[in-house]
Amino acid sequence: MPIPARRMALTAFSALAATTLFAAPAGATVFNQGISVHGDAYVAKDGAVTLSGTYHCEQASPNGAMQIKATLAQEGGGRLSIGAEQIVCDGRERRWVANAPGAFVNVHPGRAVVTAELQEVRFSGLMPRSVDTVAQDSRNVEVREH
Repeated sequence: MPIPARRMALTAFSALAATTLFAAPAGATVFNQGISVHGDAYVAKDGAVTLSGTYHCEQASPNGAMQIKATLAQEGGGRLSIGAEQIVCDGRERRWVANAPGAFVNVHPGRAVVTAELQEVRFSGLMPRSVDTVAQDSRNVEVREH
C-alpha cells in the first residue's frame, strides 16, 4: 500500500524537527523562545516566596497560550511550583516574577535550585489539550530573607 506524499513529507518533517530539538545544546530554545532565572530568590517573614528572571517569546499558536512555571527545590525544605504573572509574547526580553503566599510553603534562607519553564498550552475548546515546555533554565540560587 503506497504512502501518500503529503503523509511522507509530514513524517520526514516531524523526524527532522525531533532530531533538531533533541540535538540542540543545553539552553537552546526553539522558535526564538528563551527564559532565565535570577540568582536570588526571596522569602518573607510570613513565608511568602518570590522568584524572578527574564524571558522572551513569540506569539503562541492561535489555539494556545504561553505561561511560566517556576519550581524551587531546597534541601531540608520542600518543593514549590508556582506560576508567574501574565506574560507578553512580542519577541522582546521581559522580566517575570512568581509569588507564592507563605501559608503552606516550607522555604527558608539558604541555597536552593530554581527551574523556570516557558510553556505553551494548547487548547481544545476551553480545555487544555497539551502543555509543551519550549524553553527552560535551572540555576543554583541563594534564598534571602526579605
